[in-house]
Amino acid sequence: MYNTEELLELVNKALSENDVQKEPKGLYEPISYTLSLGGKRIRPILVLMAYNLYKDDIEKAIIPSIGLETYHNFTLLHDDLMDNADVRRGKLTVHKKWNDNTAILSGDNMLVMAMQRVAQCDAAHLPAIVNLFTKTAIEIDEGQQYDMDFEKRNDVTENEYIEMIRLKTSVLLACALKMGAILADAPSEDTELLYKFGEQIGLAFQLQDDYLDVYGDYKTFGKKIGGDIMCNKKTYMLINAQLLAKGEQAEELRKWINTENADPNLKVPAVTRIYTELGIPELCKNRINNYFEAALENLDKISIAEEKKAILKELAHQLLNRNK
Repeated sequence: MYNTEELLELVNKALSENDVQKEPKGLYEPISYTLSLGGKRIRPILVLMAYNLYKDDIEKAIIPSIGLETYHNFTLLHDDLMDNADVRRGKLTVHKKWNDNTAILSGDNMLVMAMQRVAQCDAAHLPAIVNLFTKTAIEIDEGQQYDMDFEKRNDVTENEYIEMIRLKTSVLLACALKMGAILADAPSEDTELLYKFGEQIGLAFQLQDDYLDVYGDYKTFGKKIGGDIMCNKKTYMLINAQLLAKGEQAEELRKWINTENADPNLKVPAVTRIYTELGIPELCKNRINNYFEAALENLDKISIAEEKKAILKELAHQLLNRNK
């Protein structure tokens, strides 16, 4: 079995060897820049881990795995543009380093490149892989639309929010695991259990993202702390704070939500204090742990030796201990 570090090395090597250094530079340089920003490469690693549960010749899954990483980075590039974000992984976002039109066109090209790479598998698996990838891509777009719709609403429920993050975040982790399993000819029951495992881990991962946006460390989180608070993003934190706040707390929270061009040095600490007073951090951590336990239950049902599952359990623990 390959370990996480070995798989990360293989993924980065494949991305380097398949770097797009060609003309026109205005189209391809932003793509190279985006893919060079690093990150944990969680999705391609999950593809290879799932494959390696059943087979050792993981080189057969490497190009599809970096196809998924290319797709993931495409979504980040366009998300940053839509959110007008300045920084991604501690570096300028593409639309800030170049311009909006470049971000749109280079992102579109990344989407096509992703499909091209994902489809580089044997003919027997191609229909299942393409169907899985396209279904996932459509769901992620649906999740992004819900996220945009929620910006205009003040009555978003917790269940609606969970479904949005399932679509926007979880299904890609689930897709990665199922893709690796399909390529390795795993039993269909196992492919579905791995999908559910990834889905639950993804929900926990996104809720932790909500938590870290408020209580994280900029140096390790890679994004400006309090960004969700400043744009009144309907996160698990805000939705539950609005539900639980009463009296003066509710009034103060509404004041900050309705204040345009608020000073971040005032708004972020004030809203964070309200979250803390309401017990939102503990509520969020409990929900994260519930999803984590549900994920492990699905993993336990997979029909492979326990020692082989250990690497997925270890990665799941690492994902949920980024910077608490």
